[in-house]
Amino acid sequence: MDRAEKRELVTGLNEAFSGAGSVVVAHYAGITVAQMNDLRTKMRTAGGTVKVAKNRLAKIALQGTESESIIDLFKGQTLVAYSNDPITAPKVASDFAKINDKLVILGGAMGTTPLDADGVKALAALPSLDELRAKLVGMIVTPATRIAQIVNAPAASVARVIGAYARKDEAA
Repeated sequence: MDRAEKRELVTGLNEAFSGAGSVVVAHYAGITVAQMNDLRTKMRTAGGTVKVAKNRLAKIALQGTESESIIDLFKGQTLVAYSNDPITAPKVASDFAKINDKLVILGGAMGTTPLDADGVKALAALPSLDELRAKLVGMIVTPATRIAQIVNAPAASVARVIGAYARKDEAA
């Protein structure tokens, strides 16, 4: 890799770290190419990215970003997972680490908050932004539905009473 390629990689990573909602750092020693491709596919499907970069370049890319506090995690064979949604990268990485013990989560960051491995797992346990939005919409829609049912109930009752009187008059 020549200097221009390194400069491009550092610039790209710096932009990614600056815009990321969360960053996860993990060791990946012993993971096969197929398993790494599986992790990348799962992360891409969920809306995140997995990168393997030289530690020195990743440390340079982290400088000046909110996640700068995690520079010390870059030792050994490390990969970086990041996403705009703060929950996506930790969730996919933690789920993958559960089925593959060779992926060891070292820690990460959510904005300016550094996280240890347990912090990343706790963040992964939270519902995603889309799940929270769905719950919020459900909570908003439920009262409106109940109000509509209550408002329509008296009209339906009146219609049933009038219908009963009409049937009574016809029978007589």
